Amino acid sequence: MSQSTAPPDRPQGVSVVVIAYNDAELVGAAVRSALAQGPAVTEVVAVDDCSSDGTAAVLDQLATTEPRLRVLRRADNSGGCGTPRNDGIAAATAPYVMFLDSDDVLPPGAVPALLDAAREHGTDVTVGRAVRRELPDGRDVPWQPGLYREAAVYESPEAEPRLLHDTLCVNKLYRRDFLTDHQLRFPDGRFTYEDFVFTARVYAAAPRVAVVPELVYVWHVRRAAAQVSISLARKDVANWQARIAAHTQAVEAFGAAGRKALAVACRTKFVDYDLCLYLRELRVRDAAYRDQWWRLTRAYLAGFAPGELAAAAAPARWLARVVLAADAPRDLDRLSQLAADPARLIPPYASADGHPVWADDLADVVLDGLGELPADRLPVTVDATLLAGRRGILKLRVHELYGRLAATGAPTSADVEFVPRGGGESVLTVTAPLRPGGDGFTGQVPVALAALAAAGGRGTQIWDLRVRLNTGAGPGAHTTLRAPAAGLRRTAVPASRYGVLLVQPYRTASGSLAVRLAPGVQGALGVVGGKLRRLARTARSRRR
Repeated sequence: MSQSTAPPDRPQGVSVVVIAYNDAELVGAAVRSALAQGPAVTEVVAVDDCSSDGTAAVLDQLATTEPRLRVLRRADNSGGCGTPRNDGIAAATAPYVMFLDSDDVLPPGAVPALLDAAREHGTDVTVGRAVRRELPDGRDVPWQPGLYREAAVYESPEAEPRLLHDTLCVNKLYRRDFLTDHQLRFPDGRFTYEDFVFTARVYAAAPRVAVVPELVYVWHVRRAAAQVSISLARKDVANWQARIAAHTQAVEAFGAAGRKALAVACRTKFVDYDLCLYLRELRVRDAAYRDQWWRLTRAYLAGFAPGELAAAAAPARWLARVVLAADAPRDLDRLSQLAADPARLIPPYASADGHPVWADDLADVVLDGLGELPADRLPVTVDATLLAGRRGILKLRVHELYGRLAATGAPTSADVEFVPRGGGESVLTVTAPLRPGGDGFTGQVPVALAALAAAGGRGTQIWDLRVRLNTGAGPGAHTTLRAPAAGLRRTAVPASRYGVLLVQPYRTASGSLAVRLAPGVQGALGVVGGKLRRLARTARSRRR
């Protein structure tokens, strides 16, 4: 391996290790975001993993004008992220180390916030808030927001097991001597989810940990990229297999260090998060994927102790028990919607010996803890139908949930929020009075679709719908609306401001109701034209 410049003398701050492979278009922005942190960053160590594009040239050009930038070039491609990060740790000279991927950025003030906390509290690991920024629309999705609402210091990870839910390595500042003394490194070579294992190894070494509420990392999510990131490449069951393998090594790291409580917490986290993440998508996978995923998951969960499953939150532990109890994939729509956030338990509702169970033929899968869930966490299902016309009508049906709604306070009304897909606060809220009807509650409310379109501005708009149930005892469940499985129609309605407004209610991947509005003739033609272009592409692909 070669490097372009010598390290600075007597460093005092942070070495930011940037890893890059064939990312010439983006690596410059990543490096500049690290250098822009000011004197807190002593050096940026950029490791080029034997790129075949112009990445090395971009880094070399930056190094000619940036004395704090050192460029390391690997002679061969490692096949993963772990080896170049290990190279960066070995080359780092500052007292603290932080990692940055070449397609992400550090927001202003990130490194100073982490470094100040690390120095003040004398911590080995200092952690801050991260967001997943959906590109190109720029919508930020908080990553593990519950951990970063306020500053905290923990003498060891056992004091806050939720730290294990944040498996990222990039939103953390590490004391370099701590990494060196405990010989903490990433798995080398082609290893998927290497940060799972590294983070477990770090926490198994019992670091003192500080948490800061400041935003310290922006994780760019490019779903339309030719090569999507590992976290998005879930269509191949090998990705799930790799996730299980990485999680297994994480548990083993805690076990080898004698940290039994963290090993248990790590397995419980797998049920609470990883299992739900993949179950949400299982219904859209092909039969071969489903069968193989089901076998892998059952085999892995079979090794969990009953207490590890019981410690998982409801409804995640119910999902794990369904997978364990069924020999083959089943009830995939129900599983995906219960695994969603927020969770929905959709009918049918079965009982055995007076207890709620998953199904009549899976009576051993008891929905334990349902009676203790607070009103705002109940996995309530609210069906919705949007009828488009000059005046839209939204019809609602709230399903009773084993009598829990009546027990916590029957819903008297529902506040429905229209939230722009690109992010931000709700633009329109309508309130539907509810009355008992059937096995639950029903209601409807007019929706001023033209006014909604005007609030959204020009061009095609997408609105997600959320609902808050109101009861005599206070706020109830806050969830999304379930769309009908069929019968959703695109409708052109007259609108005085636009002449015509195209209204298209549709069902999202999670089964929720959303609505697309296209104001004006040009907007309507754009939506219809896009549909025709997609049909044409599909026809061409079938002919090949």
